[in-house]
Parts: sequence; structure tokens; C-alpha cells
Amino acid sequence: MRKFTSLCSIFLFIGSIAPAYSDTSEAQNHEVTSQLNKDVKPESAKSLLIKMSETIHHNNFNASFAVVKGNNMEPYRWLHGISGNNELEHLSLLNGAGLEIFRMNDQVTYFEPQSEPYTIIAKHISGPIPDVFFQDVTLLESAYNFTLGGKGRIAGRAAQLVKIEAKDTSKYNYWLWLDLESSLLLKAAYVNQQGAALEQLQLTHVSMTKNIAPELIKLSQAKFPPVNLNNEKSTLDKLKGTQGNWHIGWLPDGFTLLKSDRHKLNINNELADYYLYGDGLIEISVFVQRPLPGNRRGGGLSSGATSIFVHNAKGFDVSVVGNIPGDTAKIIAQSVQRK
Repeated sequence: MRKFTSLCSIFLFIGSIAPAYSDTSEAQNHEVTSQLNKDVKPESAKSLLIKMSETIHHNNFNASFAVVKGNNMEPYRWLHGISGNNELEHLSLLNGAGLEIFRMNDQVTYFEPQSEPYTIIAKHISGPIPDVFFQDVTLLESAYNFTLGGKGRIAGRAAQLVKIEAKDTSKYNYWLWLDLESSLLLKAAYVNQQGAALEQLQLTHVSMTKNIAPELIKLSQAKFPPVNLNNEKSTLDKLKGTQGNWHIGWLPDGFTLLKSDRHKLNINNELADYYLYGDGLIEISVFVQRPLPGNRRGGGLSSGATSIFVHNAKGFDVSVVGNIPGDTAKIIAQSVQRK
């Protein structure tokens, strides 16, 4: 199989460039304070979310952000730009073996550790920022309310808090702090019903630029693996069909099937039926497999916003994983029945 050495070299070059940080000047501090103190009629939460989505798609920017889950922190670099008729985006995980994702329009290429690079058809990168913010945020209105919170300072910029609040307790709330000037996302958090942040994403640096980053131009000129149209068609065919041998009896409002297949689990090399559900903001994975020999241990655990619940049924085991409350994961797992 062809090795994409030229592209990998570019990624190594990009990864070696440290994010630029600078002290906020007195003039900038004064400007931020002025923005926070302005007595103007606030825009609606919905209109700000729509503006945020438009800002992400139509501007050149260079950002660094960190995802914090308990004591764990994952740093990322995020580049976006417009070159002619092409929308370019690059997301890289800076810790460990790394992860590189590059998007040109509706083709997204993933470079993951210990696997060959591959390209899929998608309108956005699947990463730490929920998919819906790259699409139509009004899709969330059936299951969430949009409300405004207060103003504050994030990454040295004046920010407006927008709350996406679940209409029931089966899901977490999602809060976003948007730049008052550009509507760009500055911070986000999964928040429980008591108002505690369980998992946070915060930009540590962001710069909006007139010109596109040279790194994005170099990446756009590299050779990528072609889209596997057979796999794309296979995925669509599976979604049009049934859920195989299993019936998932309950899901929170707004969730639909995004993907289903059968594959081996890395943890035990056992075959499992896999179902991925999402509502645009949250994704839930359901795995169904034959019981493992020995002592079968069910139950749940949580880390940050992520909950895992294993249910030992008669003749099969169900595992549910997602950024949902533990009780929700338990109900989903216990609702699975053989058809």
C-alpha cells in the first residue's frame, strides 16, 4: 500500500511549530473591559450559535485548545482557512503518538497511530467539538433549550456564555463561551444538572488572520488516500437496514442511528455488534457480544462526562459508552433485547 511520506513530513514540520502566545497588552485589556461593560441589547442564544457556526466555516484562524477530563489533559492545534473555493481544516492531537486529521471540503483524511491513513466523505471533522456546531444548530431545539448566561473573559477576550440545556435529566447540559467580537468558540463544557462542569474544552490561544496559514496550503497540495466508495456505500446500506439481531428498546429523545457494524473489540478480540447513536451534540456507543467465560462483572463507572455501563443479560453482554449520566447508560443497556 502506498506510503504517504510527503504528507507525513509536512505533519512533522507542522507539529514542530509551537503555538504562539503573547501577553495581553494594556490597550487590549481596556478593549476587553469596554466590550464587557457595553450596555447593548443582547442577541438571542440561538442567533449567537448560528453565528458561531458561520464563523468557523468562513474565516481563517489558528487556535490551540485543551480538553480537560478530571486529571487528564489533551492539547490540540486547530487550523482553518479558505483558499479559493476550498475550505481547509487541520486538527492535530499534540500528546502521545498523536492524531492528525485534515479536511478539504467534504473529504476528511485520518492519520491514526498503528493504522493506515484513510479518507471518508464528511462535511466536518469528528473530534472533541460536537458535530452539530459545524452544521445546523437548530437541529438541537427539539431536545434542548438555548439560553444566555453572563459575560466574562476567556483567553484574554470578552466572551458571552450560551447555555444549551437538556429538556430532561437523561442528558447533560452543554455550555459555550463565545467571543463577543467574532462569535468564535472560546470555551465549552459538559455540565450536570447541579451546574458542575464535568469535562471542559478551552482555547489557550486563537488568532483570526486575513491570510490562510501556509501550512494549510502545503497540506492541500499533498497526496491523500482516495475515498473508499465501497465502504461508504456499505455504511449507507447498513443504516437503511435493520439493527441486526438486537433491539435497543430505549434512547433519550433526539437520538438516531449513525452507524452499525460488527467488529472485534481491542480489549478482548471478541466479535461484537456495534451501534453508534447521536443527536448532534452527544454520541452513544452500544456493544453487544456473547458472554465471556469466567466471572462476568456488570456495573458502571464514570470519568469526567463519560459513563460506561456493562449489563449481563441472559446469553449476551451489553456495554454502553457515552457522554451521558450513568443512569442513562444503565437504562439503555438494560433495554437491549434479542429480536
